[in-house]
Amino acid sequence: MYAVVLITAPDRESGVKMARRLLERRLAACVNIAPVSSMYWWEGKIEESSEVLLVVKTTSERLGDLIREVRAIHPYKVPEIIALPITAGLADYLDWVRRETGA
Repeated sequence: MYAVVLITAPDRESGVKMARRLLERRLAACVNIAPVSSMYWWEGKIEESSEVLLVVKTTSERLGDLIREVRAIHPYKVPEIIALPITAGLADYLDWVRRETGA
């Protein structure tokens, strides 16, 4: 099984740091980083901020370790870490994800 994990970070620098760490530890095969505008409830009021969104491709087997690693280095008290299952995709790409994560 494969997963796409969505993670927001406060800025490009921290997003790149997280992406590099996940890749170096083979917890992800690929990470895309894109700027986003976020609106959300926090501590009783609506907040608005500029963030970056990491779109991480990994395997289900590596997911628990990936979440623990992000929690350890993420600057937010409650970071967004949402995993979505990949139900289908190009077999060659998914094989590459498996090889790169050592799963």
